Amino acid sequence: MGRSVVEGSREFPTLRASVRQVVDTAKQVLLNHYSLSSLKVTVRMDDHEFTATILEILDSEFGIGAGRILMDASPLLQYINIKTRSANRGSKARGSFANLYAIYVLVEDYIHQDFHESGSYGKYGGAQFSALFTRQRELPFGNKLQNHALNSRLNEEYKKFFVTTEFLPILRDLSTSRYWFNEALLRCKMSPTQEVNIAPSIIRIIDAYVQAKRDAFELFMAACQRLATIGENNAEEGVAFVTSLLAPTADARIFEIVSFAILKAHYGAITVWLGWEKNSVEEQPLVLFKTGRTNANDSGIDFVMRPLGRFYQVTETLDLRKYFLDIDKIQRFPITFLSLRRN
Repeated sequence: MGRSVVEGSREFPTLRASVRQVVDTAKQVLLNHYSLSSLKVTVRMDDHEFTATILEILDSEFGIGAGRILMDASPLLQYINIKTRSANRGSKARGSFANLYAIYVLVEDYIHQDFHESGSYGKYGGAQFSALFTRQRELPFGNKLQNHALNSRLNEEYKKFFVTTEFLPILRDLSTSRYWFNEALLRCKMSPTQEVNIAPSIIRIIDAYVQAKRDAFELFMAACQRLATIGENNAEEGVAFVTSLLAPTADARIFEIVSFAILKAHYGAITVWLGWEKNSVEEQPLVLFKTGRTNANDSGIDFVMRPLGRFYQVTETLDLRKYFLDIDKIQRFPITFLSLRRN
């Protein structure tokens, strides 16, 4: 059992005659919300698929077996391991680019000044906020990032994971808008007598994570382009492709996009009769609108239908608190949840 688009207790199958419409809609949503033109071991409880990549990078830098030693010793590596969980799983977990890029641009600045070699970071006047902010928006998927991660969000979330820590990732001087990365988090002990600097490894790990996310979207866009040439005579192949995008292994954002495309195609074939007076009733089509950025944590409603004024929210959680929060967004007006189902 994979993911399905569910309204109440009814399921809407993919309409064979609307395969092209579904795909075109999904492609348009992707183009609107992402800069796609820029896209080109011992197992622990907190390990996931991308953890193996992190350990491989650390082992290549510091020797076989060093990865696990450093992972256990470094809260920063543990945090990055948590934030890269969605690299290969295609789960509902978000890309987490904002906080990862806040780390990336500051560590990158640290390396560009050769502080990982010179050891004179304490004399540095700090990186300018404007330069950091511009840089993170130049990175893949970063063109719409805001300043929250650099200013407070990264430190606040890091503190939630490491409550007793005395070191937070970002240091800043509000009067001068200068920023530093906490060098104490970049220096890790391999042994009581050996300390290493993991700054270059941090850059390599985040680069590898971003590449994994880019590959997922590039594969999807390539598949969409192939599907656009299938035509209505190959509807079976089109149906199989769209169905695969609702599978548990599909990217969470793709699930939201394809859910919208399927519902839009379904309702596009339905009309209702509305009017202010009995003699002025007119036939009107049902039209679904996407009202927010895909998979954005913006407290918004995902889809709205005209002219009935119906609201739709995409979710995978079974936490009733999340459902009630979504219901409260629209003052308890009726809302339909598009939910993920797993085995």
